[in-house]
Amino acid sequence: MDLATIVMLVAMIAIFYFLLIRPENKRKKEADKMRSSLKVGDVITTIGGIVGTVCAVKENTIVLETGADRVRIEFTKWAVSSKGTQTTDNNN
Repeated sequence: MDLATIVMLVAMIAIFYFLLIRPENKRKKEADKMRSSLKVGDVITTIGGIVGTVCAVKENTIVLETGADRVRIEFTKWAVSSKGTQTTDNNN
């Protein structure tokens, strides 16, 4: 293998790292930070699409209160997709 081939291989690995691996690690770190900062009263959406208000925070789980009937459901923290309500616009 000559020098040009080695340089191209290293360049491809660097591009792969900066375009794929690094952004994914950054997203994971932000999601972990969001999940660890959850507190009572936050409105969240789970990965299953359930929207509710946090009414208790434990070490590895949270308890959500959903809807007007005040149903309480316990979820693991990794099941939290986002903080705040999700809005979708279906007016095409």
